[in-house]
Amino acid sequence: MLILPAIDLKQGRCVRLIQGRAEDETVYGADPAAMARRWVDEGARMLHLVDLDGAFRGESANLEAVRAIRAAVDIPLELGGGLRSLDDIAAALALGIDSAIVGTLAVRDPAALEQALARFGGERVQLGIDAREGRVAVQGWAEDTALDAVAFARDWATKGVERIIFTDIARDGMMAGPNTEAIGTFARESGVKVTASGGVTRLADVQALAALEADGVDRMIIGKALYEGILHMAELADFNR
Repeated sequence: MLILPAIDLKQGRCVRLIQGRAEDETVYGADPAAMARRWVDEGARMLHLVDLDGAFRGESANLEAVRAIRAAVDIPLELGGGLRSLDDIAAALALGIDSAIVGTLAVRDPAALEQALARFGGERVQLGIDAREGRVAVQGWAEDTALDAVAFARDWATKGVERIIFTDIARDGMMAGPNTEAIGTFARESGVKVTASGGVTRLADVQALAALEADGVDRMIIGKALYEGILHMAELADFNR
């Protein structure tokens, strides 16, 4: 199980949102590169970056912050948020990002995602599925669709997707624990490697997700619990491998 601290970027700052709502924002720092170094110093082996401005507006305000993070740390980085075209994906990877995460693109322009998968491969281009009550949400979680999350994942697995970042929107930022039953079911039924995101708050949550490794859940993203000091990377060392 690999544990990825999240760095959510909004106007060049490190923030956290509640259930993806832009108005429910807490700022944790004005220097994303320093935040990245902090997590690496504490034992992080990979970081999950989210461009919130890109996710909400389709236009990034955080490229300089992403560049600064890449220059500051030498561990793998993944980036999602606002990657809405083949050119956007190529530009993100050109920054030195190890993998680009797309969500809305898979719904709005599936042909572009298929081209990206053919060009860069299924490890460098990953699918983010943000689910609300089992249905796919897009546009920074602002729009719901009628797409069943599991069926959507299965379809993309046949087209070359190898990893899905699965976020349970109802649990994100709520400090209420992850929906492990839904995550495990999603992983088993989708048949792809899954990174779990949303709700990890306590050591028991980490243990519960680690128990899903046999189902295909081999990574988890932790955000607010780390920033609030409820969890610490040092205590997660036995899981972070």
